[in-house]
Amino acid sequence: MAMIRLLVSCQPSRFTVLVFVTAIALLVVFETSRYLHTKTNHSLSYIGRVDAPRRAMSTQRDSSQKPNILFLLVDDLGYNDVGYHAKKGGSAIRTPAIDELAEQGVKLENYYVQPLCSPTRSQLMTGRYQIHMGIQHYLFEHARPHCLPLDEVTLPTKLKEAGYSTHAIGKWHLGFCHKACLPTSRGFDTFFGLYTGGGDHWYYNRSMEGHREFSGHDLHDDTAKELRNVRQYDGIYSAELFTSRAQEIIKTRQEDQPFFLYLAYKNVHFPLQAPERYKNLYRDSINNAAYRQTYAGMVSAVDESVRNLTKTLWEEGVWDNTIIIFSSDNGGSLNTFGNNWPLRGGKAFLNEGGVRAVGFVSSPLLPKAVRGTINTQLIHVSDWLPTLVRSVAGGQTNGTKPLDGYDVWQTISQGAVSPRTEILHNIDPMFDYAEITHEDQALLDSLPGDQRFDPGFRAAIRVGDWKLLTGSSGCPFWRRPPESPDLIPIQSCPGSSSNAIQLYNIRYDPRETCNVARDHKELVLKLLQRLQFYQSGAVPANFPATDSRANPLLHGGLWMPYLD
Repeated sequence: MAMIRLLVSCQPSRFTVLVFVTAIALLVVFETSRYLHTKTNHSLSYIGRVDAPRRAMSTQRDSSQKPNILFLLVDDLGYNDVGYHAKKGGSAIRTPAIDELAEQGVKLENYYVQPLCSPTRSQLMTGRYQIHMGIQHYLFEHARPHCLPLDEVTLPTKLKEAGYSTHAIGKWHLGFCHKACLPTSRGFDTFFGLYTGGGDHWYYNRSMEGHREFSGHDLHDDTAKELRNVRQYDGIYSAELFTSRAQEIIKTRQEDQPFFLYLAYKNVHFPLQAPERYKNLYRDSINNAAYRQTYAGMVSAVDESVRNLTKTLWEEGVWDNTIIIFSSDNGGSLNTFGNNWPLRGGKAFLNEGGVRAVGFVSSPLLPKAVRGTINTQLIHVSDWLPTLVRSVAGGQTNGTKPLDGYDVWQTISQGAVSPRTEILHNIDPMFDYAEITHEDQALLDSLPGDQRFDPGFRAAIRVGDWKLLTGSSGCPFWRRPPESPDLIPIQSCPGSSSNAIQLYNIRYDPRETCNVARDHKELVLKLLQRLQFYQSGAVPANFPATDSRANPLLHGGLWMPYLD
């Protein structure tokens, strides 16, 4: 505009007029272009619309180029703690970046994981139920000498065979007693993160529950050739640190090779810690529970991390050729202010609040017809290995042990019926045996035959719309978000919750309020027989005693492999 004012102040000439007209024309073109660009992209200031024209030739995808895969796993995220669920569930937590990414993709609203972190991670990495690996009881504790069985073929291994570079960031929690158990020995080219299951979000120190003297530093920067414990990042918040490393990997990638980036956040796992700027977002909306406010801040830290990651994908020209999978690893922990309302229970329970996950797939590679849709087909975390290896990477699952997972890419990308019709949530023979009540025994006595599962053991199975829980599997309550104490409480149907045999129709009763086992005896028998089928093929649970050789004091104050 300054140039135009200068021109009009001069004595006019043919040259001056020509320059003036040219300047006006260029200004009109520029402003029109800027207006149209703003109008097109107003809702996505940081990642652009997935159907927007490609900005440069470098972002155009060759039809033969395999897509990049970004898998985001969030620790202990409650079902009601992501914005697009929270709006209906009385939660004050807002996740605009996650919500927008989900809105552009396919929300998985019948998607299941395991009730604890290690079991979910093990099934993600192998495509196999935990009963087939001997890890059906609890999780991988730091000083117990076991890990993901070394004869299991992993997801990153198969993706490497398909031509991918493979990188893991964040929480491993699949054992580290031997060097062969570590991520860089299980298919990942690089690993940056924690071997254990948690610890301080700023200083990466971890003590073992029940053995407080077992305390050490746990942040590692590994390759297949070198294992390094690193302390120079102490004082940087974990969500921001892990996101920064992920951005670095994206920026320094080999452009002729697709990448698989597995980013397993430690948020929102205990201890509850968040920078003040995130907690302050909830100063007014959550003012009756300080810990819940911190928890909400931890969720917002993940949301900002997702925003920054998607921005990097766009800026680096790989947004158009990347598939993003977002998943929680189990239900929100009721002990640390996670919220799964209106689902029953939470982390560690086999009720819906413990196993129904927050999940979606987002990518410009999805057909436009399915973007912005909700998928209610049955999908399980074990399905990711065959889905990503076969349909996304174009690889083969030859050489794996028999898979429990299914290739569900047609279900996600085309809306096809899921090939999965049942889920074994778990069978844990080491959990406390439940009392068989008179009502339970009367039900058992009315069933024909005796080739069935012992309902005193903790187990759960889903077949179609029906879910059977046995033993000490259930949680007796539903927890409202603390910021919404006026929500009407959910209660069980009379006499339906204290039994060792519980049957629910999840389609019509997703809150698991009415145990209808007495009304559907044939179904109870069928599901007990399915549990017996799985139990007959299970390997013994491996849960060894604590090994004092794991004590970090013996390893320079570090959590490191201790049996080599």
